[in-house]
Parts: sequence; structure tokens; C-alpha cells
Amino acid sequence: MKLLFIGGTGVISAAAVARAAELGHRVTVLNRGRSVDRPAPAGTEILQADVRDPAAVRNVLGGREFDAVADFISFTPEHAGAAVEQFRGRTGQFVFISSASAYQKPPARLPILESTPLRNPYWQYSRDKIACEDVLLQAYREEDFPVTVVRPSHTYDRTKIALLGGWTDIHRMRAGLPVVVHGDGASLWTVTHSSDFAKAFVGLIGRYQAVGESYTITSEEFLTWDVIYRQFAQAAGVAGPELVHVASETIAAMDPVRGPWLLGDRSHSVVFDNSKIKALVPEFSATIPFSFGAREVVQWYDSRPELQVVDDGFMDMSDRLVDWVRRPF
Repeated sequence: MKLLFIGGTGVISAAAVARAAELGHRVTVLNRGRSVDRPAPAGTEILQADVRDPAAVRNVLGGREFDAVADFISFTPEHAGAAVEQFRGRTGQFVFISSASAYQKPPARLPILESTPLRNPYWQYSRDKIACEDVLLQAYREEDFPVTVVRPSHTYDRTKIALLGGWTDIHRMRAGLPVVVHGDGASLWTVTHSSDFAKAFVGLIGRYQAVGESYTITSEEFLTWDVIYRQFAQAAGVAGPELVHVASETIAAMDPVRGPWLLGDRSHSVVFDNSKIKALVPEFSATIPFSFGAREVVQWYDSRPELQVVDDGFMDMSDRLVDWVRRPF
């Protein structure tokens, strides 16, 4: 198939591009050409333009049509509306990457299904993704715009550390310092390797049954946050890390940047039912365990000292939170 990936160099999109190329599809990537961490596979056509500039997009694409277009970088309803204008009548399928954080928070029931209501009062990012879906599905209902919605949860590759403080938490573990874990550490979280996600995602492309539908794509390895932190510690060569549990609301009150996505996503248990995607893409199976993925991440950072940036602000906040939890009342 002739496929266009808008973005194509992010955690999810780069893996999808690689998978599509591996399967022999004719892959075109449209982006600004600024990423160096995840180069496109040999033979991939690279077109450079700012997708927010409609004239630039028209200039590089001309009158070309595609069997499917995958949009990884629409984040607001305005972005989604522009995508409808740009690709109306030019593609057999338009795959929009939304977010599983759009599902009801806190969830009223588990596992989470595609039919779970979309509502997130905590995080603007999630509300914007919901609004994008509304725009695209309205276009599907009113003019048969061939949208398919995909909702990934926490998807990672070797460059992404799934901890609240990122590399700073690995640094604290190795330095023998206590590490803050939100909540009681017992809520369940789903982490999915990007290579596993790509199997299902590319398998979804070109399926006429998927038009007008939404799909969750995640692994089925559900881990507590304490386990996730300990697996990173093990990958970093640290035995018995000191984990200090702090209420998510307390962390959010002290950290307005991390607070919305902590309260709007990570502080809730998320367990997903992948039956719908597996029914359409029966070959999909997530096979990379997080214990392997954590080692891959730490090895990546250990081989690149320039990426081992310690956030002094997060160090200070962690120390203050630990002191607050331990103070006598």
C-alpha cells in the first residue's frame, strides 16, 4: 500500500514506519526533518514541510493520493479540522492517534473497553484529544471521511523512562537516595513497547472494517508502579531501592507541570481489554516484557552520558516530599 505517516520520528510513529517498511509497503514520511534519534528505514520517502502550514503541505504533496494516512501529531480540534481539509478525498483511510488517557478518569470499571466513556477532568491534553476525535468522527458521519481512531496507552522505546522523574529517578537510585512513587505504589499500569504497538497498528491499516471505529492498542502486562520502579532499579544495577509513597494530590500541588498528567492518567489503575484489535488483527501479540524494555532503556542512557541530565528542581522536590512524609506529627 501507499502509506503517508505524518510525524514518523516519534516513539510510536517511528516504530510504525519501521514495521510498515518491513512488510513492504511504500512509505512516505511527512515532517519538519528535525529528529535524529529515530532515523527512517532505508527506502522511506522523506518529505519536509510543517504540517501546520497548509500551503507547504500542498506544495510537497501535490495531487498525490494514499491508501492510508496516519496522523501522529494532531493535538487540538483545530489540527484535526485542518487534517480533514488537507486529506478529504485523498486517502482510503485516515488513522488518527488519540490517547487512552481520554478514557473516563477515574474509571468506573475495569477492564477499559473502547465503549468506556471519554472524560478526563484533570488533563487538558486528554480533553483536546477527545475534541479531535469529535471533529473527525463528525466528518465521518457527515461526509464519509474515512477515519479510524487508535488509543495507545503508555508506549515507550529505548529513549523513554517511565518514571515520574525520568533519568533523575535513576540517578537517585544509584546514589542511594529515596525515590518518590505516587500513591501507594499498588495501582496497576500498562506499559507497551513501541515495536509491539506497531504490529497491531500497521495490521489495522487498510482494513475497511476499521473505518468509523476506535481501537485500544496496549500490551496485556499490567504492573504495579512499585514493580515498574523496581524493574528500573534492577536494570540500573540497584538492589532494594528505597521507595517512598506520596499521595498523587500532594505531588500535583507541588509540581504544576507533572500534576495534570499525574492526576489525569498515572494515578489511576488502567487495565485494557484488547479483544477488539485482536479480532481484526489476530496476529497481534505483545511479546516484549517490561523487564527487557527497562534494561534496553537503561543501556541506551548508559551509552549516552550527554543524556543523563539530572533535574535539580525535581531533586529538590523529591527531598522535600520525602522529608514531609517522614516528619513526625
